[in-house]
Amino acid sequence: MRNFAQLIKTLDSTNKTTVKVQALTDYFLKADDADKVWTIAILSHRRPPRPVNTTLLRTWASELANIPLWLFEESYHIVGDLAETIALVIPAADQSSDKSLTDFLQEMIALKKKTDEEKRAYLYENWSVLNYYERFVFTKLITGGFRIGVSQKLMTRALAKATQIDEDILAYKLMGNWDPNKITFQQLVLEENESDYLSKPYPFYLAYAIEGEVSDLGDIQEWSAEHKWDGIRSQVILRNNELFVWSRGEELVTDKYPEFEKFIGVIPNGTVIDGEILPFPKGVIGTFNDLQTRIGRKNVTAALLKKVPVILKAYDILEWEGKDIRQLLFIERRQYLEKLFKNVTEQSKSKVTEQNQNVIPLHLSKTMHFTSWDELALERDRSREMHSEGLMLKRKDSPYLVGRKKGDWWKWKVDPLTIDAVLTYAMRGHGRRSNLFTDYTFALWKDNEEGEKELVTFAKAYSGLTDAEFRKLDAWIKKNTLERFGPVRSVTPHHVFEIAFEGIALSKRHKSGIATRFPRMLRWRKDKNIHEANTLDDLKNLIP
Repeated sequence: MRNFAQLIKTLDSTNKTTVKVQALTDYFLKADDADKVWTIAILSHRRPPRPVNTTLLRTWASELANIPLWLFEESYHIVGDLAETIALVIPAADQSSDKSLTDFLQEMIALKKKTDEEKRAYLYENWSVLNYYERFVFTKLITGGFRIGVSQKLMTRALAKATQIDEDILAYKLMGNWDPNKITFQQLVLEENESDYLSKPYPFYLAYAIEGEVSDLGDIQEWSAEHKWDGIRSQVILRNNELFVWSRGEELVTDKYPEFEKFIGVIPNGTVIDGEILPFPKGVIGTFNDLQTRIGRKNVTAALLKKVPVILKAYDILEWEGKDIRQLLFIERRQYLEKLFKNVTEQSKSKVTEQNQNVIPLHLSKTMHFTSWDELALERDRSREMHSEGLMLKRKDSPYLVGRKKGDWWKWKVDPLTIDAVLTYAMRGHGRRSNLFTDYTFALWKDNEEGEKELVTFAKAYSGLTDAEFRKLDAWIKKNTLERFGPVRSVTPHHVFEIAFEGIALSKRHKSGIATRFPRMLRWRKDKNIHEANTLDDLKNLIP
């Protein structure tokens, strides 16, 4: 644990990529193999389940620190991070533990099934003997919220330097549903085992957003365009008569989308399709809000399958007849994809029944070619009626790369929807903003039953202002608090903000009856008073 804690301290204390890569490389060269596996797992978001809930952690930490719980809670609100608060309030220990990272994590896995008294004794024992930074890291692992400023790509780069294995090969090896408690470093990184690759997806290729003029990309004849679908990016894999569905977050979600079982026997083995899982209620593309009814469900009922079926909107093919074809030109890969889609369509037609139950849920994302950037802009303007977020632009001769690379793939999203809303609640931020009120709740006007106007909450946002604006607003909030609800304060309705968001839909889960997608502050409308803010009806009128 000592070496891992020192690694995290180094990573947490610098913004320089070269320093982080070197620190990780040095660690991978000297760490025990079991600790290497757990470090890879932690930095690629494969943490063990949380064994103790945060309520108990706060209570027990305040007891060990011999301070009242209210004082711990106030300290927590100021610090903004639970593990850091616990590390600060518990008396410092001069000693250090000799247990390895693996020892601690295996103990934490076993801890989940123990009684609360056993959990408290375990925490007291370790909190008391770890130095500050080890205690911070230990508690981070306990909370299950271990986040550090290191991407999986950066970690993979360091691992490549330490092992002399190609970075792209490592990225592929680390994909999938491996268990750090059951796999060795030899099996995960060093060994070649064909059977391990049966279910493995490829690393996803990601696009950059266009920031300047789209015409800066040059000759439009070199580019292919398609709509940027608003669903779940995924890879669907057919190998050895088995189906595997992976999300971009490297989560195996095959059981969440049983519709895709129809691909088996229709799509040939040795095929990997890159596409978007989209809701398809009543035979048309739905909204992301429709899809959310499927996300996170442990059991997908027959009623839900009927109400919100899904399709795979395919836009690339990465493996064909068992061969990795990512290095082929985009237009060549599209030829394979279109050939596959034609075959699937023909088989689908032959299997359709009167009830339409056997239609295979594979759709092709149409590629479009334009003679001018103005024509392309007109198509982008149609995006919302197509239920897309904008356009994707792909260079026709581009291979399928790993991660986010500039040059060949770009996303050109539509301008966001906007509404003017009133600030009504505020909460402290996190990290470097933990001492400021930066997380806000906004409301719109609505006529109540008495015919009077009242403010109704509709969205929360925490980004879009400058540091100077956040500081100025924080000072105002502290002077204009009406009520306190733990970390949340209600404030005098006074300030108006232009709120931008990507999508909108009716929702029974929200008090306003409307859900917005990716809300953020576009600007502080100091030129408006609260009575000039928009109404809930104005917001509803934006629903397509």
